[in-house]
Amino acid sequence: MTNSPAGLRSTAPRRAGFRSAAAVFAVGMAGTTLPTPLYGLYRQELGFSELTVTLVFATYAVGVIITLLLAGNHSDRVGRRPVLLCALLFGAASAVCFLLEGGLPLLYSGRLLSGVSAGLLSGVGTVTVIELADPARRARAGLAATAANMGGLGCGPLLAGFLAEYAPSPLTLPFVTHLVLLAVAAVTVLLLPETVSEPRLRSRLAPSGVYVPPEVRAVFAPAAVAAFAGFSLLGLFTAVAPSFLAETLGERNLAVCGLVVFAVFLASTAGQALTGRTSVSNALPLGCAVLVVGLVLVGASLWAESLALLVLGGMCGGLGQGLAFRAGLTGVSAAAPAAHRAATVSSFFVVAYTGISVPVIGVGALSVALGLRSAGLIFTGCVIVVAAVTGVWLYRRRGQDEERTAGRAA
Repeated sequence: MTNSPAGLRSTAPRRAGFRSAAAVFAVGMAGTTLPTPLYGLYRQELGFSELTVTLVFATYAVGVIITLLLAGNHSDRVGRRPVLLCALLFGAASAVCFLLEGGLPLLYSGRLLSGVSAGLLSGVGTVTVIELADPARRARAGLAATAANMGGLGCGPLLAGFLAEYAPSPLTLPFVTHLVLLAVAAVTVLLLPETVSEPRLRSRLAPSGVYVPPEVRAVFAPAAVAAFAGFSLLGLFTAVAPSFLAETLGERNLAVCGLVVFAVFLASTAGQALTGRTSVSNALPLGCAVLVVGLVLVGASLWAESLALLVLGGMCGGLGQGLAFRAGLTGVSAAAPAAHRAATVSSFFVVAYTGISVPVIGVGALSVALGLRSAGLIFTGCVIVVAAVTGVWLYRRRGQDEERTAGRAA
């Protein structure tokens, strides 16, 4: 189905369309974090180290980044719906790998396929939600897209944690449940209108790599660095926090683990909602500042071995990450020309997912030599520096922009 002329399309289907697309986006992203509270069970069953946990997790990020580089702009040519369906199919294949429980090779394969799914969804999901909204509702649709992304990521550990703790078959039922949700999401995609006016379904992949149009680069650079720092915090909680809860704090309830990770992503969603109350130029440095406070609290929780401080720090950091992430994504998406919007948004996510993977691998490697607590402290210190420097840079640039604007007015 192709786009109808704007004057022939009623507003009701468009409103329903962007909400339905956001729901599909959330279901797809939930599968990418579904294994988070289950890593401890896999460690008991297969007997691998914390470094292996971070490598399995990083395999997901590798899948995301490679997919964004190879197919980040593909939906601009073939249409949004075919790419959404492919993303859901890869998510289903990932769930099947985990259901087979055949050892580490299948865990790596499942996470890689999950990364491919997330890589496709990250760009096309965001663009589809925004494009299906009426022009007057674009701001609300932008919030729906980023909330679906972060909310979906948070719901995965919550769902898996409660099912694994209180229902039978802890390594089976979460993935069966997600397969059912993916089937419903696929039917929903088939009912959505296509937003690309002339989709060419047989177009071959034309990788653009990390492509940022020249007119977007001034907005892209600081937004991407802020996203890198914020996603580093998310990577810590989705890969390492479950082990810290179990080994250092003695908290082995999988539902509690899922709730802690969910709280971080919930705070991120709240931060994204607050972003709409201020300008992008204000939200970016503010988000970095709040992220630094959260990271300090996370470091303090590692030092004091305090669950309360860990949750407080995670929520504070998630709030800052959400502020900076939505502000950056909104600025980048608005500045990008329509013909390259999906490619530009995908490039933004490449930087973000580099932040969610590379630092976490460092934590896993350091934990082998220094222990999980010391590795976490080094990690938080490094990310604090990145976030603080970025925040100061953004604040000073905002002041310079205001001075130039005042000079032009004078």
